[in-house]
Amino acid sequence: MDQTNPDWVPTLHMGYSEIRTSHSDRHRRRTQRQQKKALVGGFHNGAAECEGEASAEVTTEEQPEMDTTEEQHHNNLVILAEGQICVGQVEAEVTGADAENGDLRERQTDQRPTNDCVRCVQSRAEINRLLEENRKLKSLLDKTELNENFLKGDMEKVKYYTGLTCFAIFMSVLDNVKAFLPTSKKLSHFQMLLLTLMRLRLDLPVQHLSYLFNVSHKTLSSVFADTIDVLYARLGILVHWPERHCLQATMPPQFTETFGNQVAIIVDCFEIRTERPSNLKARAQTYSHYKGTHTMKYLIGITPQGAISFISKGWGGRASDKHITEQCGILNKLLPGDVVLADRDFDISDAVGMMCAEVKIPAFTRGFCQLDAKDIENTRAIAHLRIHVERVIVLRNKFKMLHTTMPIRSLLPCEGEDVTFLDKIMRMCCVLVNMCPSVVVKPDTHETCSC
Repeated sequence: MDQTNPDWVPTLHMGYSEIRTSHSDRHRRRTQRQQKKALVGGFHNGAAECEGEASAEVTTEEQPEMDTTEEQHHNNLVILAEGQICVGQVEAEVTGADAENGDLRERQTDQRPTNDCVRCVQSRAEINRLLEENRKLKSLLDKTELNENFLKGDMEKVKYYTGLTCFAIFMSVLDNVKAFLPTSKKLSHFQMLLLTLMRLRLDLPVQHLSYLFNVSHKTLSSVFADTIDVLYARLGILVHWPERHCLQATMPPQFTETFGNQVAIIVDCFEIRTERPSNLKARAQTYSHYKGTHTMKYLIGITPQGAISFISKGWGGRASDKHITEQCGILNKLLPGDVVLADRDFDISDAVGMMCAEVKIPAFTRGFCQLDAKDIENTRAIAHLRIHVERVIVLRNKFKMLHTTMPIRSLLPCEGEDVTFLDKIMRMCCVLVNMCPSVVVKPDTHETCSC
């Protein structure tokens, strides 16, 4: 064999029967990695041990030099068989562990719907409780916030706070004036009207109302004045003199039996106390000998049905009833043939006669010892019918603000107008009285009229 020949190629002992050391090192590293994974997984320990034993046997049985391919093949078969045995054991253990884990998951899955259902029921019950509590708190808050829910559905509360008979009338008034009311960041139009009527009806102090509506003293005073101005401009016409045919069509029977259908109006005067003016002339003009204090006097006219058809401007308490009647303009509304019922202090026969009308007053003796029988009957009839005027005046007095002593600033003419702020308040109280049922005639005992 010429090994020096350039074409020579070795064919024997080329190293294929040797086991390189690098293979055993790689196997050892792989075994170590599997052992580490088995420690983490918890169920690969058996496989790692079996493979470790197999590798140890292979290591001990390996010979650095093997002469034949048959021995190598035999050893490989032995290692493969032992590895399959170990792998079978590992697979059995893994299968058992998987079965146990499957049973555990099934039990957890069976228990989870029950737990979830319990939690859902508890959560739903808690949500319902919170919603109910929230609803009750909102209801209580609405009752204390003085909004629409404060009066809605409670007629007694409406009567007490506003003087009106029902919530529908209140909302009707609001619909007629809310477009003209000033805007406010803290008060709604509903609250503006409510606080105005509350002050008229109950004469609540401004400071008290400020706390109720959570506004400043200045803001509430300004809102009250502005609301009165709007009410006076929009609803003041509700105190108006009716047409004669309307009066005759709705004349109560008790008036018809005594005076026919000619009674147009029943007049009387009342006084409102005021502060003492600093000006001497004003002090003399406002002092009332009848009341013994400083007052403003108003003439009020009431129809036979009990509606207020006339209210004069304020006059000093010193003015007589006759003087006010002649100067307030009520005589200009009389028609020929009208009958005016008045008290004996109204000596206005001459002035009424100038309008071709007639005034009926209770008779008085005028120096005689007693009255004639005819005068007694007429006086009794007039006094009986004039009771209705007193009842209407009492109804007007339900607005307690008119019972208090009015400040001097309310007696001054409003800017650009010929009426005072007290005149506006007085007229609005009469308007509110007209919105209430008549105290003279029941609503179903007389015909209605479009006037």
